[in-house]
Amino acid sequence: MNATGSDLSERQREILIRVVEEYVATGQPVGSKYLVERAGMRVSPATVRNELAELERLGLLTHPHTSAGRVPTDRGYRYYVDRLLEQPPQRPPAFALDLSAARSEVESALQATTEMLSQVTRLIALVSAPPIQAATVRHVEVLLLQPQIVMVVVITSTGGVTKRVHAFDTPVDPGLVHWAAQYLNDQVVGLALDSGQLRRRLAADGLGAAEREFLGVLAPAFTAAEDEERRVFVGGAAGLLDEVRDDQLASYRPLIELLERRRALLDVLAEALDPRRPFVRVGDELANPALRDLALVGAAYGIANRTLGAVSLLGPTRMDYDKAIRTVRSAASELSRFAEAIYGDN
Repeated sequence: MNATGSDLSERQREILIRVVEEYVATGQPVGSKYLVERAGMRVSPATVRNELAELERLGLLTHPHTSAGRVPTDRGYRYYVDRLLEQPPQRPPAFALDLSAARSEVESALQATTEMLSQVTRLIALVSAPPIQAATVRHVEVLLLQPQIVMVVVITSTGGVTKRVHAFDTPVDPGLVHWAAQYLNDQVVGLALDSGQLRRRLAADGLGAAEREFLGVLAPAFTAAEDEERRVFVGGAAGLLDEVRDDQLASYRPLIELLERRRALLDVLAEALDPRRPFVRVGDELANPALRDLALVGAAYGIANRTLGAVSLLGPTRMDYDKAIRTVRSAASELSRFAEAIYGDN
């Protein structure tokens, strides 16, 4: 049976929230004795037991066979999380992350964010990188490695480096190679990789046939060469597995396999992403079977009216959702400020 906010009385909401918070803190089923004696509820134990039974009937709580106490179901966690997300957004708390050392290297900033998130929360941290098309060209090298072999190197504003080697049927004019390097640095540096202006300058209709043909060979380094899957940085997997009992390792094997398949991880993040506010997915809300016993908490980062990626935490459904939500919001805010300096003028 489904339960919405209007289905529960104020007392039932209070009991459910207290059960979730106590179970997250201790890992032990929560009974009526605790709720009356330690949580300070001003009703009789019998009344609390009746409310616990009703919450179980509604599918928000369940109880282990060996205990009279209750634990939250995925639906109970969902109800609790929705109450957290309904709270008015506040200024994100300070996140102990200094991205100044990363300068303009987006990869370094994302790696630092991932490591800090996993250290602070002891959960798996997932940070998706901006699409490469969000980057601009910073520098181009065109090198004659051998008389018939040319290498082009494209360095982007995100710190990405792409190398492509081209073999020609006949020796290449060194003057043409020198001209191409100068032309590209003069004409395409500062342009977005997905811009029509970049494509037009690579086509170079006003140039001679030899120059146009040579640029046509080099062009994939700017276009198709970077048309790869977006990157996702993962941290904290070892820490999470350290806390898994030996008899639970088998159930975590699908998760380990998923962490090795970056495209699948990006699909999970894309399905959950909400650019307007932090997002939470619990248990079966995550379509991937490897995640059915886990929860995902995340927040988007980016620049004005443009989402670039997501900062997320993946862990057991018995996680501190309040802390996780506050942490991803803070980290996303820091990354957004960093991204503004990189992409804001693009």
